Amino acid sequence: MSETATAETFGFQAEVKQLLHLMVHSLYSNREIFLRELISNASDANDKRRFEAIERPELATDQLEIGIEIDRDARTITVSDTGIGMSRDEIIEQLGTIAHSGTGRFLERMTGDQKKDSQLIGQFGVGFYSAFIVADEVTVESRRADLPAAEAVEWQSRGEGEFSIRPIEREQVGTRVTLKLKDDGDEFLDEHRVRGLIRKYSDHVGFPILLTVAGSAAKAEQVNRAQALWTRPRNEVSDDEYIEFYRHVTHDFADPLTWSHNKVEGKREYTNLLYVPSVAPYDLWNREAPRGVKLYVQRVFITDNATEFLPLYLRFVRGVVDCNDLSLNVSREMLQQDPAIASMRSALTKRVLDLLRKLADDSDKYKTFWSQFGSTLKEGLAEDTQNREKIAELLRYRTTRSDQEDRSLDQYIADAKPEQDKIYYLVAESAAAAASSPHLEAFRDRDIEVVLMSDRIDEWALQYLHEYKGKELRDISRGELELPASEQAPEVAIEPDKDQKDLLKRIKRALRDEVDEVRASKRLRESAACIVLADQDIGYQMKEVLKAAGQALPDVKPHLEVNLDHPLLRRLGAESDKDRFDKLASLVLDQAVLAEGRQLADPARFVKRLNELLFESGSTSGETNER
Repeated sequence: MSETATAETFGFQAEVKQLLHLMVHSLYSNREIFLRELISNASDANDKRRFEAIERPELATDQLEIGIEIDRDARTITVSDTGIGMSRDEIIEQLGTIAHSGTGRFLERMTGDQKKDSQLIGQFGVGFYSAFIVADEVTVESRRADLPAAEAVEWQSRGEGEFSIRPIEREQVGTRVTLKLKDDGDEFLDEHRVRGLIRKYSDHVGFPILLTVAGSAAKAEQVNRAQALWTRPRNEVSDDEYIEFYRHVTHDFADPLTWSHNKVEGKREYTNLLYVPSVAPYDLWNREAPRGVKLYVQRVFITDNATEFLPLYLRFVRGVVDCNDLSLNVSREMLQQDPAIASMRSALTKRVLDLLRKLADDSDKYKTFWSQFGSTLKEGLAEDTQNREKIAELLRYRTTRSDQEDRSLDQYIADAKPEQDKIYYLVAESAAAAASSPHLEAFRDRDIEVVLMSDRIDEWALQYLHEYKGKELRDISRGELELPASEQAPEVAIEPDKDQKDLLKRIKRALRDEVDEVRASKRLRESAACIVLADQDIGYQMKEVLKAAGQALPDVKPHLEVNLDHPLLRRLGAESDKDRFDKLASLVLDQAVLAEGRQLADPARFVKRLNELLFESGSTSGETNER
């Protein structure tokens, strides 16, 4: 940092400089978006001043508005507000670092496709910097509402790697953003063009947007309707208006998948406008990240992140809740303790779940939703006992009958055999491992569909869903399965003969440190062996989740099931050399672990053992050939 008599100059982070370059060059064809972003920021600032004035009446004003000024001679367009304003420290924090930790991920996702890249702005909160798409220089003057005129501050940057800060004196509270337009920015000096953009993008903003042209005798004219969209009747709001309001609320450039707009009257009166996005934010899996809907009380803004109105597993929902009968000086503690909030939370949760159920009728849109938010929704099985059945209706999985399209549990039940009283599922490390698992062999013989799960959250979530619509959910990788007989595969009792029982005992002795039990398998048809857990054991996915959380876990030995008809087991039974038998038995176990899609505990030992067996086999073959 270098300092002059009146200004301090700061250098942007290296990634911010790169971002500015990409913002200017990659999103050039979408440059009109800058005006929407600056107006949205101004609206937020006005909202925040009105909220702070609830507890600090000296900050109140009747002149909350947004100004747009065009100066053709100076080649500038200015967006101003009379909102809360920024102090010196706030302006450095909010304009000196872009989207904080999200900046790096924003850069990683930039593709060079202008349409796709423009949608990323909303996900990472970098909308202010879209100003540099049209401006050579951006100047921000701001005075916080609780600071004197002499403590106002000016921020200035050409978007080339640094910005300057200097103190100024400013009588007007709020913020003024002035853009020095590029040579090809003449369209934004045209009054009719700017007027059209305001009506297109910001007609719903709840503050007057006043347009003036420098040098003109005409007075400032209000361009927008300045009526909060959620207060209007649904039949008076077009789909385009709903979509633009969503973009205003979320700063997302992608269209929402669906929305719900309702006014509740009676004992509790409130209006809600809730949206389901089409693209997940970068911090969706950070459960501590800011989230929730915007809360208004009697159309007075309270907070951007009211978390009390929806459960955590619905944290992707965006929108507005406006209550008529909550206290204006509402605090987080009061929200948590107010019985009215609990009632609203229950009603809004059911409304969102009903909205998703209707969305499921559109297979393409629901496929998009599930790819973005399916894992988050699964958390609800554990968190929301009251709506567990509704959530289960919304679950989608690949199955042995559908490896390309997800299916619902209702579809599974509808296609199940009449005598089938269970929903069979398998949890694996990956989709490929699930689809090729040895555990499926007996089910394929019987033409029984199996639900395939590979999401990290699946095993944890399924602990809370033991049955669905009268059908028990059964993990096929656990315990001893009793499968219904079928014409394709009638039930046959497996009773090993004396030699086979001796083989099972020998394998158990060889693997005594690694498995708890060795038994003949009803599951296997083609594979030599598979790993089976006891019903009460913690699964492998769950172990990884708990280990990542730092929890110590007991070392539980699995069961090994073997296919006694497999050539490898026959070969093992004929082996008289104990050392070679032990190596082959360990190889059978390692194969079973690999077939699960899991890592071996000691891959180097596996390679060494395999090489020894191959070398011995090669030596024996060579001796035979010489003879």
